[in-house]
Amino acid sequence: MFIVAVCLVFSFKTYGQTIVQGKVTDKQNNFLPGVSVIPAKGENTVTTATGEYTLTLPNGVHKIVFSMVGYQRITKTVTLSGSTLVLNVQLEDSGTQLHEVVVSTGSRSTRRTLTDSPVPIDIIGSSDLKSTGQLTFDKALQSKVPSFNTVNTPVNDATSLLDPYEIRNMGPSRTLILINGKRKNSSALTYVQTSPGRGESGADISAIPTDAIKRVEILRDGASAQYGSDAIAGVMNIILKDRFDYGSVTVNSGITHKGDGEMIGVSVNNGANIGEKGFINYTIDMQHTNMANRPGKVDAAAEADANLGFDADLSVVKAYLDAYPDARNVNASPENSSAKFLVNGLIPLNENTEFYYNAAYIYKRVNSFANYRTPYWRDTDFGLLHDAGSTYLGYGPTFEGDLKDYNATVGFRNANNGWKTDVSFTTGGNNQLYSVNNTINRGLGTSSPISFKPGGFDFTNNIGNIDISKSVLDGLNVAFGSEFRQETFTIIAGDTASYVAGGADSFPGYGANNAITATRYNIGGYADVGFDITKQFLVNATARVEKYSDFGNAFVWKASTRYKLLDNKFTLRSSISTGFRAPSLQQINLQLAQASFVAGGGIQTKGLVNNNSPQSRLLGVPKLKAEKSLNFTAGLGLSPTDNFSMTLDFYSIRVKNRIVLSSEISAGEGEGSAGLNKVLEDNGIVAVSFFVNGIDTRTQGLDFVSSFRNIEIGKGKLGINLSGNYTLQNKALKIINPALIAAAGQTVVDRTQLALLLSSRPKYKVIFGGDYRIGKLSVNLNNTVVGPTTFHQSGIDENLDTKFTTKILTDLGGSITLLKNVNLSVNAQNIFNIVPKWKFKALNAAGEAVLNDPDAVWQNTNLLTFNGRYSTTTYDGSQFSQLGTTFVASLTVKF
Repeated sequence: MFIVAVCLVFSFKTYGQTIVQGKVTDKQNNFLPGVSVIPAKGENTVTTATGEYTLTLPNGVHKIVFSMVGYQRITKTVTLSGSTLVLNVQLEDSGTQLHEVVVSTGSRSTRRTLTDSPVPIDIIGSSDLKSTGQLTFDKALQSKVPSFNTVNTPVNDATSLLDPYEIRNMGPSRTLILINGKRKNSSALTYVQTSPGRGESGADISAIPTDAIKRVEILRDGASAQYGSDAIAGVMNIILKDRFDYGSVTVNSGITHKGDGEMIGVSVNNGANIGEKGFINYTIDMQHTNMANRPGKVDAAAEADANLGFDADLSVVKAYLDAYPDARNVNASPENSSAKFLVNGLIPLNENTEFYYNAAYIYKRVNSFANYRTPYWRDTDFGLLHDAGSTYLGYGPTFEGDLKDYNATVGFRNANNGWKTDVSFTTGGNNQLYSVNNTINRGLGTSSPISFKPGGFDFTNNIGNIDISKSVLDGLNVAFGSEFRQETFTIIAGDTASYVAGGADSFPGYGANNAITATRYNIGGYADVGFDITKQFLVNATARVEKYSDFGNAFVWKASTRYKLLDNKFTLRSSISTGFRAPSLQQINLQLAQASFVAGGGIQTKGLVNNNSPQSRLLGVPKLKAEKSLNFTAGLGLSPTDNFSMTLDFYSIRVKNRIVLSSEISAGEGEGSAGLNKVLEDNGIVAVSFFVNGIDTRTQGLDFVSSFRNIEIGKGKLGINLSGNYTLQNKALKIINPALIAAAGQTVVDRTQLALLLSSRPKYKVIFGGDYRIGKLSVNLNNTVVGPTTFHQSGIDENLDTKFTTKILTDLGGSITLLKNVNLSVNAQNIFNIVPKWKFKALNAAGEAVLNDPDAVWQNTNLLTFNGRYSTTTYDGSQFSQLGTTFVASLTVKF
């Protein structure tokens, strides 16, 4: 009886089905692990470490796609009738073919290929990132993604720990960063200098070791309905290396054309496979980069001038600058060291359930410099910083930052009866502590220390997720889930000497009265439905609700569609969605004193009061509320052959109640200023800034991506890519001023802040390049057209703007396989040594008059560059690095 029952069960499970199995290899018959095997109907799978796969499919005719990053996609049509079918496949190398990779970003209900997706997604493979020669992940993206921008800031201090970045000119806080689909923690730092990204925080993507990355999926569309807060501009999902193929050790080295900025690094990637599906993959990455200095020549007359400089004796200034033309100022890419550790793993528990985990820990240390205090600027150091009997030459304060960033996720995935469940817990944090040395607290005189601990910041989050999905009918997929998140932000007080009596000269510490720990939680839930009405026509809808403990609720939704024509070779797609971004804990609670350069005013210390403070209420500043967005995209895709693809997408992003760090508000003149002046005077405030929902904006633009692969030239193959981003409009729709400030004729978003928000990133960026592969040699050439940016620095003539002109940066690289397991890569970045160039732009006839007056031009130039110290980038920054040509080489040994 038992045997009969077993036979009946076996017959029930296998009746009408066929097992398809085989191996996938390359043209040299090497096994290919991790190949996606995708039947038109049925569950997908991936090949094992030995290139093997197994599918169980219903009898009949099937199309099976075999796809892997760097290889040409191949489709096999098979007829199944019950007998086991052995189907072995060879994939041909294609360099960077990515358009058929199954992506996990952009939809909660089902995973799709790029040609199937109703929203625009960029995929950058690990080989693409390495080909740039850049040693950090964020700078590699800068060379590969037109809509992504980041650059070193000229004024370093805390900002040198992580450079601001953004997608579609929307700021670092409006792009959500995911690691294997799970939210990564934010940085504890809020940018407060007058540079792009001011007033915002973003996740530290430079902390992620490039060798740990399998690919990056960048969703260029609003996705708050799927993922929650911060996904207004898009989502970046960093997929870590998984199934283990081989171990590798990579040694990197580099130097700039001036012989500074020396770089050395070593990275180890290794792991092991556990059974057919399990694995552990880990990466250890160590790097050190020396300082690269690009000081400007300081103008003596401006230094001596009472308005532009320090009202000093011109002969004294000239004598000093004859000896030190750059006034001993350091305008640099700072010295930095980092150690990065990352692990990713999966353990199958049974046929239906798997346990997965990943974790990363990063330590960075940065050494940078404040503006050098010349002896005619600071007439004494009280004998504390120079030897007795020696000539006093001033002093150069240093800034050292220590950053620790970590994130970890554990979870269970289960697939049973068509239901897919994912339950996970994620924790993460970012801690920054600062040191200031070789300076004094001038208010303490001879009692001042020369080293200070000004404090720092700490941010942590804990996140729980549950995601459930099912294909309920043929073509109908549903998903729903929930997320709970708890966040904590801390301002760490500095030592007493760092903030009393004016504080440390260059970087005052955070006072004990400003130290705070704030916490909050939020819970959200979503539902997602995707319906393939026909094989060509897809519609998708998502809705989400969230509740925050500190500001209230949010409801957002998204609808998207895609239609394929011409035998799936032409695709039309569009989406519309609402989104939100919750005010960060940093923006709500940050309160500090910060030393900043003001054109014509030198270095001044001003106050930043937090949004919950009595001062904010007295100024009429309301409590922060969530930003709200309306996103629309429409685009098309063309893929007439396996070797050519092209997409063009229009986007429009309207943000209401955008949160900004306000302009500095100070006492005004006239009857309308009486109320404001009284509040400032009663509270002892010289000038104050704060976070406020201060502006409504609209950003519109075009994204274009195309590639043509496997063009046979001689015995090799050429690949060509052309992509670009063009901003059609980035404008303020409304500035929202509190009544007391508006009555005084002042604004929370002045022209300086407006330019930082709307025009400080390139108006357009185009990347045109190619790679040629022949045998063991590959060569790549990449040209990046960096469009113009416009600033209006505080202090310059109101009839002028500053415009950085369009430049073309050319990178040349190559790699060669020296031995079977040894590869050498060499890159020359910016081979023509292009540096940023700026010019004044007249806004009207009065501006033209200024430009026709040599004395006025001289005056505004010195206001802009701190008397020549920042002659290349200006004080507020430029649209690309000022370092010029850089050479990088890497040697990889596989084992």
